[in-house]
Amino acid sequence: MIRKAIFGLVMIVVGIAALAAGAVLWLGLRHDHAVAGTSPVVMTAQDPVERGRYLAQLGDCRACHTAQGSADYAGGRAIPTPFGRFYSPNITPDNETGIGRWSAEDFWNALHEGRARDGKLLYPVFPYTNYTRMTRDDSDAIYAYLRSVPAVHQASRRHDLSFPYSWRVMLVGWRALFFRAAVFQPESGQSTEWNRGAYLVQGLAHCSACHEARNALGGVQTRNNPAGGLVLDWYAPVLSAAGEAGVQDWAAQDIVDLLASGKSARGSAMGPMAEVVYESLQHGSTADIRAMATYLKSLPLTARPEPETLPHVLASDWPKVKASGASIYTRHCAQCHGDNGEGRFPAAPALAGNRALTMDSAVNPIRIVLFGGYTPGTPGNPRPFGMPPFSAALSKQEIADVLSYVRQSWGNDARPLTAVEVERNSGGPLW
Repeated sequence: MIRKAIFGLVMIVVGIAALAAGAVLWLGLRHDHAVAGTSPVVMTAQDPVERGRYLAQLGDCRACHTAQGSADYAGGRAIPTPFGRFYSPNITPDNETGIGRWSAEDFWNALHEGRARDGKLLYPVFPYTNYTRMTRDDSDAIYAYLRSVPAVHQASRRHDLSFPYSWRVMLVGWRALFFRAAVFQPESGQSTEWNRGAYLVQGLAHCSACHEARNALGGVQTRNNPAGGLVLDWYAPVLSAAGEAGVQDWAAQDIVDLLASGKSARGSAMGPMAEVVYESLQHGSTADIRAMATYLKSLPLTARPEPETLPHVLASDWPKVKASGASIYTRHCAQCHGDNGEGRFPAAPALAGNRALTMDSAVNPIRIVLFGGYTPGTPGNPRPFGMPPFSAALSKQEIADVLSYVRQSWGNDARPLTAVEVERNSGGPLW
């Protein structure tokens, strides 16, 4: 009797495990046949190639799919992540090494469902989790444009990933947990402009791909504590937090200026965001950039992310750190940023009340002091000013001291930094 009971219990456990495995397989491999939708992006040009060129720019496709010094869209750019190093593929119309044999349907499946032509599941470093919201007509237009670029015979480089992320089969479970294909559906209670901005921010421009934190599996972190993401060794701050990248209290024109030119009265784009502006957003129409501003202003405000547990400056050490930081600031910073952190616009931003400086994450200020800070050259910012790098002139401790000083001066109230944190964020330079 006991043996029969044990056997029955084992069979129940096996049955539950089989059902769970079947559910994971179904969720991870299912196909989605969503309605294709109608694109809210309005253009006067009806030529699909020209439309696709414009959409590819807003999607920032060239930046990721072009290695420095290589042909456009031929792939090979290294993308470092916590899971290993990815290399973007060749998406020129070469038959052997690119997407020359891909149909428009194949291309749509890649953007909408994250599947290659042969059915292989794609890693979500390719932001199909955002592109899935794109409409079929926009996908077809980008496909038409990519078919028009010069074909380049260049084999795509194999990813260099840590175990177990190198096992592509694990994507089945990842997709079951974190991915659901779904084309953007306009909200009836919102304006046409708002819906266009939502489509661009959520889908084509894939802003959340950088500005949302990821968990250990690469899925978007819980909404109970929104946090920014680490991208190419820089911090992409939270778009819904006023103390980070929230623009809910900004004038719409200030948001437009920042997105279109990389510089506004309220902030500047540096690091990877400067590249996004240069490669992508500066080419957007005024209507599309303003629509994005409208949507971003409407995001519900959230609290700042919870602070990380990091090495801290002892209270007994603070007088020494402050004195050192003040001396370094006087010698190296005050000439541009002012004796009281008031700045000299447009050459040097104010440091007093500068939220890019006072966020709990100090990754970006550290990297700017180490390697310099540069806004993009755009029609709206034709003579960009830059901050020189200080990695050769200052030690890690001196950088920690001066940043601690400015984060605690002129009304700023952010935690002081240690040399350990500077060292941790000194990989690079740039990205």
